[in-house]
Amino acid sequence: MESISKVRFNALAGYARLPQAELFGEERAYFQADGGRIVGMLMRDIEDDEFFGMIFAQDRKLRFRSVSMTPFVDTEAVARVDLAVAIDSAVQAPVEDHYQDDETGEPIDFFTPVRERERLNPAFVRLIEDECFSPARGIIEPMMRWYEDADGNFVEQFQTTGFDQRIWELYLFATFIEQGFTLDRSEAIPDFSCQGLAGRFSAEAVTVGPTRDGSTIVPPPETDTPEKLKAYLDQYLPIKFGSALFSKSRKRYWERANVAGAPFVLAIADFSSPGSMMHSASSLERYVYGFEAEAQRDAAGKLTVVARKIAEHQFGDKPPIPSGFFDLAGAEHVSAILTTASGTISKFNRMGLLAGFGSGNVALLREGTVVDHDPDASEPKYFRVIVNAAGYDESWIEGLNVFHNRIAKERFAIELLPGAAHHFIAPDGSRSSRVPDFHPYSSMTHQWAPVDVAELLAEAGNATHMMWTPRRD
Repeated sequence: MESISKVRFNALAGYARLPQAELFGEERAYFQADGGRIVGMLMRDIEDDEFFGMIFAQDRKLRFRSVSMTPFVDTEAVARVDLAVAIDSAVQAPVEDHYQDDETGEPIDFFTPVRERERLNPAFVRLIEDECFSPARGIIEPMMRWYEDADGNFVEQFQTTGFDQRIWELYLFATFIEQGFTLDRSEAIPDFSCQGLAGRFSAEAVTVGPTRDGSTIVPPPETDTPEKLKAYLDQYLPIKFGSALFSKSRKRYWERANVAGAPFVLAIADFSSPGSMMHSASSLERYVYGFEAEAQRDAAGKLTVVARKIAEHQFGDKPPIPSGFFDLAGAEHVSAILTTASGTISKFNRMGLLAGFGSGNVALLREGTVVDHDPDASEPKYFRVIVNAAGYDESWIEGLNVFHNRIAKERFAIELLPGAAHHFIAPDGSRSSRVPDFHPYSSMTHQWAPVDVAELLAEAGNATHMMWTPRRD
């Protein structure tokens, strides 16, 4: 057996965890054998301070599930030996021995095209054919074995008209699992019913798509001057967010029995134009809270922020919409809005690379902006990092923002998603946030293949990771 990272274990078998397990056992190490066909985990029983191992193998639907345990012993060294023997035995056993007798249906195949090539989404074609995206393919495949297609059309939409929307749902799925929740997919509405040690909540995935005239995509407005960019960020994008959020709120999810009595959130991603999510978070916050913030500096250079109420948003000759989603009638039933610029295929490619998936000849370079925790900073810091470099770390929740509704009937506790950035607003528009040390606003990932990764890292040397602050005049 060979040692593997927690990220890889989570990608293969983490979906089999129960939230209560961490109350009784401490995970010590992770292993795989036979190219990852068998997975093992070394555990310590917290109450008795004894050690044991768990072995995971694929069931009839190709999902990794627990198939055996080793005896409880006094030392970790002995438990490792026992685990190695058990893993070897699992490798030698027929695959049918690992079936659980409760599987229904066939394994979900996400990558074999179900439509003619001309009807496939170009992004899906790149995913299945381009070596650069082999890490993403590798990490998505075991994840999809666990994803229950409650609507019955997930695969077709993933391959054709709904690639971005389905990637967003898979991102949320991975994030909620990473945070220790079990997901009840017995009902198709809403998208996620999450239960964990910190409590429960429900979430509906929302995406902002491009403007269409019939079947034709209307190009987004120009942003080639400061005035046009301001109108795009302050008016056009808030209207796009408003349309999507308002449509979802009219469905009154909170009246459903499986939602009532716990926080309900809308998780929204912007796919209105290529790369739009790189700078649209401020537009979402502007619309959701109905305030704009102006940064000012005194003679000593100390930063202050002045909040002003926004009445409405209007762009072009379209009718205006009122600003402040949380001020709308019925919005008190929406506990928070979740968003991130990272819910894209690039996130899956980076996480796949971290988990050891892909051809081994893929190089990824990530660069973007990150929160500057200096209280007098009005601009973000910048970072650039080679994802292949030793020490690079990332989680699914990294970069997620939670905009809390101060008048929500069911408050969304920070403890539900502790790794996210949490934002709050007072009646006068003043804001406060609890933000992780490293919290990216947005980033771009460049990929190359085939690449001699070892040679690339040797040449990069100390330049594998850089962070800097923009000059302030």
